[in-house]
Amino acid sequence: MANGAADQLKNAIEAQHGGRATFVRSVPVHHSLRGKTLWNGAVQVFDLAGHAEGATRAYAWSQGLSNGERRHFVIVSSAAVTGPREAVSAFLATNDGLGE
Repeated sequence: MANGAADQLKNAIEAQHGGRATFVRSVPVHHSLRGKTLWNGAVQVFDLAGHAEGATRAYAWSQGLSNGERRHFVIVSSAAVTGPREAVSAFLATNDGLGE
């Protein structure tokens, strides 16, 4: 992952959730349902220190928009979100996918 992209996600995490984020690794995630791909990409894993509710990890990714900008997605760890795959699943369960 390029440093600029990691920095953008780090900034998004800290702006949305507070605390201090430190990049750990990138994990490829493929999420499908009944043979149809719902999402396929890399989730960036960050350690999170100083989060108000005690989350210790953040999972983040971005998507390019038609206007050339990027949209950042951040899910923090919880009892139900223990890794990058669960972060994508949680996002998809509560949103209408990654459309604009």
